[in-house]
Amino acid sequence: MRNTANDASIGRTIWLTGLPCSGKTTTAIALQAELSAQGVSAQVLDGDELRRQIGNELGFSREDRFENVRRAVYVSGLLNKHGVTTIVSLISPYIAMRDYARSQLPHFVEVHIDCSLQECERRDVKGMYAKARLGEITSFTGVSDVYEIPPSPDLTLHTDQYSLQENIARLLKALDG
Repeated sequence: MRNTANDASIGRTIWLTGLPCSGKTTTAIALQAELSAQGVSAQVLDGDELRRQIGNELGFSREDRFENVRRAVYVSGLLNKHGVTTIVSLISPYIAMRDYARSQLPHFVEVHIDCSLQECERRDVKGMYAKARLGEITSFTGVSDVYEIPPSPDLTLHTDQYSLQENIARLLKALDG
């Protein structure tokens, strides 16, 4: 892993990026539980929750998405300075957004949560993909807006090929390495 924390007093940021319904939040919550069990102070920053709490005025234009990422980076950095490892679960569809996060957060780990579009649609209990395909939701990542696949993430987890437990084990091993 690149840019991982060597000083236990400084937290790191584990940035989970992927399509909607790819398993980012599920992975984040499971990772937080495992890290907490190991005595690591960890906090999930979920994209949907961040939008509700500190970004409810933001839309889904490229500029608004970048502002959402900027806010997540700011909160993550504050927590990192106090020794908290943050697990950011955020679509962050553009490479430039993730590059910005990496440039601002000294102990940054990018994890691509890879899942086929078909499986993401199958998992979608809110029906957002169907609404996007009907044009009821515009700028929907994976349908009417792009998702730029990370060219060189620190780790890729295939949530449509491996179980949550297998992926968490791979992630923990990579974080320890």
